[in-house]
Amino acid sequence: MKDLDVVVIGGGLLGCLAARNLCRWNLHIALLEAREDVCTGISRANTAIVYPGYDHKPGTLKSEMCVRANARFDALCQELDVPFSRCGSLMVSFGEKADAVLRKKYENGLLLGVPGLRMLSGEEARKMEPALAEGVSSALYAPTAGTVNPWELGIAACENATANGVELCLNTCVLGIGRTAKGYRIETDQEVFSCRAVVNCSGLSADSVQKLLFPTPVYIAPDAADYLILDKSAENKPAHIIQYEPEDGGKGFNAVPTVEGSLLLGPSERKNEVDFAVSKEGLSFVRERAARVLPGLNLQDTIRSFAAVRPNPQHPDGSSIGSYVIDNPDSGFWSLIGIKTPGLTCADELGRYVADRLAAELCAEERPGFDPHRVGIRRARDLPLSERVVLVQENAAYGEILCHCEGVTKAEILEAIRRGAVSVDGVKRRAGSGMGCCQGSRCERAVMELLAAELGVPVGAVRKDGPGSEILEGSHGKN
Repeated sequence: MKDLDVVVIGGGLLGCLAARNLCRWNLHIALLEAREDVCTGISRANTAIVYPGYDHKPGTLKSEMCVRANARFDALCQELDVPFSRCGSLMVSFGEKADAVLRKKYENGLLLGVPGLRMLSGEEARKMEPALAEGVSSALYAPTAGTVNPWELGIAACENATANGVELCLNTCVLGIGRTAKGYRIETDQEVFSCRAVVNCSGLSADSVQKLLFPTPVYIAPDAADYLILDKSAENKPAHIIQYEPEDGGKGFNAVPTVEGSLLLGPSERKNEVDFAVSKEGLSFVRERAARVLPGLNLQDTIRSFAAVRPNPQHPDGSSIGSYVIDNPDSGFWSLIGIKTPGLTCADELGRYVADRLAAELCAEERPGFDPHRVGIRRARDLPLSERVVLVQENAAYGEILCHCEGVTKAEILEAIRRGAVSVDGVKRRAGSGMGCCQGSRCERAVMELLAAELGVPVGAVRKDGPGSEILEGSHGKN
């Protein structure tokens, strides 16, 4: 039996940032993840927007956190050496009803203290973004909105947490939780953990994990969503995040210029589905919305479509929750169980919120040696030629480009493997290989051969992809 102070269940973005925030305190912490890597579930497939915070009900935990989290995002990404683009957003409308919705959001944002908000006429919006359709009637401009790569942020947080002493336990599925005199006993398919406190960050399985010991105030109804990605070279891409408020009040739409330079379009919405496979209907919806809002986009520039599964927390009667639900059913047990958009934006704030309260409960002292900084994988493509020459002289593997679409070198792929990647998808999420226009068709074999050599397994045993539709089937602790 392993004896600990805190066990964090779920190695998604939220769990990794919760573990990192707990590191600020002198505690012995373990992070349990059911899969072979962190950030393989909802953290690897979402809209990637850091929201400004105008869209939430005043007085709720969600509204309080979002504006503060947004303001702190630059510092968080600087500490973790993760790219962050504060590109701003334009929410656009095409009629009087949607104009009124935008006006209410603007007024709400002013109440919440969202900085820099402006209401624009359709003409002003088109001057800012000429690619917008001519029928735009108004727009809400939020300069503090931004975008980040969610899995890169989560992996960076995990690396920083483990560097500060967190024990990462992969392939560890939680089977049962019980009460003890000390705190809690957690049974997994690998070993038993004894701890003083538990933090449940299990994403789509958070309600199931809570029900292993306590009743749940929230049930998670998963929704699937479809997305398209346009190549970096696509013409008429917007410089800002474009959000669409439909006149009929239906499902909106986002066009997100990613930190990698591509354009993310979506999502669709498929209620009560748990499937990472795209749907024909969902992709048709995304294409229709894109043509409506940004008619100059050439959707032939699409390099990838993908699907996501997102939590939709609900009360037992089926009604939607209006804020975050962080349940504390007993001393030392904290469940981040009702977390949805803007979960990415507020992930660090949520982790800090729980860590501070647990530290107080456990009478923990601050860790004097905590280092919040993490250094990312060195990207040869981002360096001036003179520095690249020196880098190659130091390490010849930096002179061998394996992913030509993204300019990823052999050295970067090897570093990704040494940092924990055990699949082609894991390398992609750390080094960026396979994210370009050929989507890995030219570099996948080379990546698999490096994985096989580094892991000591046959090439045929190397895993390629992330999770499938089994995400809720007996996989407690997955995110």
